[in-house]
Amino acid sequence: MREKPPTIRRQISSGGVIFREIDKHIEVALVSIKDRKTWCIPKGIIDKDEDPPAAALREVREESGLEGKILEKIGHISYWYFLKEEMVKVHKTVHFFLLKYVKGITGDHDDEVEESKWFPVDEAINILAYKSEKQILQKAKGMIEGLGEK
Repeated sequence: MREKPPTIRRQISSGGVIFREIDKHIEVALVSIKDRKTWCIPKGIIDKDEDPPAAALREVREESGLEGKILEKIGHISYWYFLKEEMVKVHKTVHFFLLKYVKGITGDHDDEVEESKWFPVDEAINILAYKSEKQILQKAKGMIEGLGEK
């Protein structure tokens, strides 16, 4: 008897690199998700009837405790993962936006987040857990640096 092949599911998420400038140094907020002990860019699944920019603003606010204003889209990443218990192969796409900090405190995050914290941008790039997010943050850093030239 042959095993049934895994079902394929598509998932779309959105998130944001939120930044601020302190004494001419750029800081970005990262979050550590409970039980994973890894730092990542705040992001989450897009709700029904929600577009990627709105989801990015909501997810950044929920996960980091911070509110920002979208300046532009950074890009997106795509990857596959497998849910063994459900025998489902998931193709996930995450859209990322550049957000300028408006207000909020990092301690005001939701329960799925262990910690939300500001980091100097270069330190943040180094401590991110995933290569694809490091590339997004590197691109965001270039975009932020370009803002001062306009």
